[in-house]
This record gives sequence, structure tokens and C-alpha cells, in this order.
Amino acid sequence: MPAELNLKLRILHDDDVAFGPGKADLLEAIADAGSISGAARAMNMSYRRAWLLVDVMNRCFHEPLVHSAAGGSHGGGAQLTETGLAVLTQFRKMEAAAHKAAQTHMATLAAMLKDA
Repeated sequence: MPAELNLKLRILHDDDVAFGPGKADLLEAIADAGSISGAARAMNMSYRRAWLLVDVMNRCFHEPLVHSAAGGSHGGGAQLTETGLAVLTQFRKMEAAAHKAAQTHMATLAAMLKDA
């Protein structure tokens, strides 16, 4: 079976991974679920882990990517900010462009790897 390569992009900010494919997936899940807890459940992730990832994203960018309101009798929830939506959109475009640009190189490298 020929080797399969997977290209993953990460945006680093100081010692933090400010954004990457997992955080992009989390933002999409928050947009779908309307809450961090719902997104965490959908991704089989603990609420604490999801909250920590959101916290890192919010700290790394000039403006928060996610706005959340505490739960309780009046509900709560979370939503992407305009900046969050813009970062997510740009990251997905960057991923698509990088994958397209790397296809030839990835095929060459895959051919050099041992079969699994």
C-alpha cells in the first residue's frame, strides 16, 4: 500500500499554537452547536480542553475569536466573532492553497517512503 502524506499547517505565536486544523474544527463546531460545551461533545473532547483551546486562540489574536456567555437559567452559549469567522475563513483558504501547491512534492515524497 503506498504511503499517504498529510499536510498540516499551524500558526505559531510565541510559544503557543495560535491556530491550526484542530482549532479550526473547534470553531466550526462552536458555530454549529452555539456553545463550547456542545462543540466539545460533538468532537468527543472534554469541556475543559475545548475551553483551554478557545482561551489560547482568544489570547493570541488582537480580538477574541469566540464570545461566550455563562450558562444558567437564561442559557448561555458561544458564538464566533467577526474576527473568529475571518480567521477561520482565511485559514481554510490557506490550507486549500497549501495542499494544492504541495501535491507534486507530496507525491514525490510518498514514493520515497517505505510501504506500510
